[in-house]
Amino acid sequence: MLRAKMEYKYSVILTKALILLVLVNCDHSTAADLPHAQDRSGAPCVRCNIAPGAPCPKKKDYSRTSCVGCHTFKSPCCDGTVTDYFQSDQFENLFSNRDSLEAHAKGFWDYHSFITASAHYQPYGFGTTYMNSTFFGSKEVAAFLAHVGTRTSCRNKVATKELLEWGLCYNKQMNSNSNNYCDEHNKNIYPCAPGVAYYGRGALPIYWNYNYGEVSKDLKVDLLKHPEYIEQNATLSFQVAIWRWMTPIMEHLPSAHDVFTGYWKPTKNDSLAKQVSGFGATINVLYGDLVCGQGDNEFMNNIISHYLYYLDLMGVGREEAGPYEVLSCAEQVAFNPTTSSSP
Repeated sequence: MLRAKMEYKYSVILTKALILLVLVNCDHSTAADLPHAQDRSGAPCVRCNIAPGAPCPKKKDYSRTSCVGCHTFKSPCCDGTVTDYFQSDQFENLFSNRDSLEAHAKGFWDYHSFITASAHYQPYGFGTTYMNSTFFGSKEVAAFLAHVGTRTSCRNKVATKELLEWGLCYNKQMNSNSNNYCDEHNKNIYPCAPGVAYYGRGALPIYWNYNYGEVSKDLKVDLLKHPEYIEQNATLSFQVAIWRWMTPIMEHLPSAHDVFTGYWKPTKNDSLAKQVSGFGATINVLYGDLVCGQGDNEFMNNIISHYLYYLDLMGVGREEAGPYEVLSCAEQVAFNPTTSSSP
């Protein structure tokens, strides 16, 4: 359900100011999510090589309106599980300092929680997608975890040269008393519980009552009344993050999953806006013009560095990441410019 423009504009200015602070600091000190994540209307995968004419799988809030041509291996399909190629020792290598003394969420995150969370979405393509017979699973997991590692890093709090090894240091915004993130213009749809604050929680932090309300629908957990569940349960924390990865911010926009796997195909206007499928487009989807279209900047390059590092540690190799114009969003016009919501 799309929000009206007049509703949207009141929260966007505050959102932009707050998220810029977290992007500069590269940690959880202060942040705000991009506004109005929407119910997903996108990409359940069919199983690869299923019988011609077999129906596509259905899932409420996740079914596409058409499955034309989806019963061949050359079209999008999914197969296997994340555990087929991503093992616990790789998780340990990626997040080797998450249980150190400096970590604020020591003892919270673990491999099993990530795998359990992944299982909720992998039938719909997370980490299991083939596109034109090319497997995107391992690269997608590396891409997703690169965003997670960047947003949950405490690299600015430690004196070390291994700046890419500090992901999963946090599971929530640290100065959580600064804002309750209750959007007055969405209180009728997503009522704020008394005394509850909707600050950033999760492996890819979500903010604001409307985002907590949207993810509650999909996960069937009342996070409007109990947002603290996210910081108490690592599986739920990863599920919320994967929901954000798989869910378009608005109905007419692609998700990070769509732009990474190539399910989304750029139009002529998209190409003129220098929007291309790939890792850079995931940054665009998740952060828009707060990061993208700004030329080289530290936050964007930090995410890219995490991605390349994770590809190496997972045995894929950074040479599989593609050219810079695919990795970067430095010249891309935002999918959802903040100024576009002004009347």
